[in-house]
Amino acid sequence: MTDISAIDERYACSCRLGAAYTEQKTEFSVWSPLADEVHLELYSSGSTKRAERRVVMKKGADGVWRTSVSGDLDGMYYTYAVRFGDDVRSTADIYSRSACLNGKRGMIFSESSVSIDGWESDRPVKCKSPVDAVIYELHVRDFSMDENADFKARGKFLALCEEGVRNTHGDKAGLDYLRELGVTHIHLLPVMENGSVDEAKPTYNWGYDPYLYNVPEGSYSTDPCDGRVRVRELRTLVRTLHENGIGVILDVVYNHTYTVEDSPFSVLFPHYYYRHDGAEYSNGSGCGNELATERAMVRRFICDSVCALAQDYHIDGFRFDLMGLMDIETLDLCARELRRINSDIILYGEGWTGGASPLPEERRALKHHADKTAGVAMFSDDFRDGVKGSVFNERDCGYINGVYTKERRELIKSVLCGGVYHPEIYRSERQCWAKAPTSSVNYVEAHDNHTFRDKLALSMPKADEEERKRVNRLGAALVLLSQGIPFFQAGQELLRTKPDGNGGYIANSYKSPDSVNCIKWDDVTRYRGIVDYYRGLIAVRKAFPELRMTTAEQVRKIRFDDLSGGAFAAHIGRLILAVNPHRRAAVMALPEGEYEVLADGERAGTAALSSAKRKISVQRQSILLLKRKDT
Repeated sequence: MTDISAIDERYACSCRLGAAYTEQKTEFSVWSPLADEVHLELYSSGSTKRAERRVVMKKGADGVWRTSVSGDLDGMYYTYAVRFGDDVRSTADIYSRSACLNGKRGMIFSESSVSIDGWESDRPVKCKSPVDAVIYELHVRDFSMDENADFKARGKFLALCEEGVRNTHGDKAGLDYLRELGVTHIHLLPVMENGSVDEAKPTYNWGYDPYLYNVPEGSYSTDPCDGRVRVRELRTLVRTLHENGIGVILDVVYNHTYTVEDSPFSVLFPHYYYRHDGAEYSNGSGCGNELATERAMVRRFICDSVCALAQDYHIDGFRFDLMGLMDIETLDLCARELRRINSDIILYGEGWTGGASPLPEERRALKHHADKTAGVAMFSDDFRDGVKGSVFNERDCGYINGVYTKERRELIKSVLCGGVYHPEIYRSERQCWAKAPTSSVNYVEAHDNHTFRDKLALSMPKADEEERKRVNRLGAALVLLSQGIPFFQAGQELLRTKPDGNGGYIANSYKSPDSVNCIKWDDVTRYRGIVDYYRGLIAVRKAFPELRMTTAEQVRKIRFDDLSGGAFAAHIGRLILAVNPHRRAAVMALPEGEYEVLADGERAGTAALSSAKRKISVQRQSILLLKRKDT
């Protein structure tokens, strides 16, 4: 095994890598310090069987192989042929910005060839604080594969750009629906080149199988054979959402690659990019390998990659998959560099791993290290499981679906405070992992595990549909009215379900067909009341800064009253939020004065629904949000 520390000490470098294009020449640079020989291979198209030109590259003292090719190479493709001893293999450049079909060759292109109208004036959306965001997690194919909505570019980037899309009842779908719903940011499941989908005959996959990190996935473009098309169409998606006031967050997967031995990283420098557990590759990802983020040139690649994506596509944020497999130093570097590009960028991730890892625990970007990760927020599994029950036990219940003990009530108060320690709550400082509400991403549904609707069906088998709807609205209210960053999966507001055809439900539908995964747009009409409730809660959140606190000091000014049946009330500045998970109503005494009801168990919005004095009934399995009149 190569002495990695010696490699980093001798060869780690900061010079430009990749293909640098001008009309007069293109300069190629690739880091492979222990290779015996490297050739540049040039192709006129992505389908040409053999390279039309092979150019010897020269190795520098920094371990970088370089060459310069005269002439205009706009539109050509390239690979590197790398020799270690008698073994010669060709690979795409890990720094490729686009590629041919299935990413087998990188593409050289001019900026003018990928330009779109309005791109020069496009800017990321303004977001003063991450708690001002309302994040909607979405898979590109899920958005537009339902035949009950009249999309033209089904399953493609461009479907998110279509206006005037309607369902079979004539109600708004697609982009018009998103705009009306009021979400501020779309979180796209991975949209960079992955290894599990054949772009010539695309099948469904979530995309957590990274192959080339800086290349848009060809199966989402209208022409996966032309690398420029996928760049233009992803930019068109971003520009269109920006024009509608919606930011774009990319889900990125720097914890592992799709395969190891034939990945571009292994061809360029065997073993260097991956962690090992003895003689084997470590598997903290559960996918067969881990990228060794703590190594100098792996760290540099990850930082270069997110910065390139932020600049090339005007990205508004990043979500890091299995962030607990990334070292804190790498994550901090990424955060600093990204904020130089966009001071409003939103950064968050999964503060856990998929299994055991040799990366020392104290170096990992884990949830309980949230205060060390340069303001990168973490998904709150405390919120998720405390509210609805463990995702690892489909029958397990949480606060809203049956467990309203004192202990669980205190947990819900805590997550309502964004996971921040509060002296009125019976949770120790050690249990409260977030140092500020900006650290906590609050959710009850994401692409992983059962949908919220299906979890409630499994954990509340005796409940009827109306009760489950009440509980869904209660969960939505907790997500959208708590301190922290609200997050929900596309379709949660449509009671999204993923039946398995045998009376059960699919928990992880990463390779299920579109018929299971796609958003059912006729549900906009079917569940109009639920959709309106989510829309109203979003409007309320945007209207009241008390629901978007940014510091622990602000949060600790919230005051609590315990009500009957496990219910409680939170006094949040001029607002009072009462939460009642029980199957019977609870009575709440009100402070002196008159109050307007902004949300109850069925309706929500910025206009008063009714008024109240002295006391009010909080209906079963619901919330009440009140505002003191004339404030």
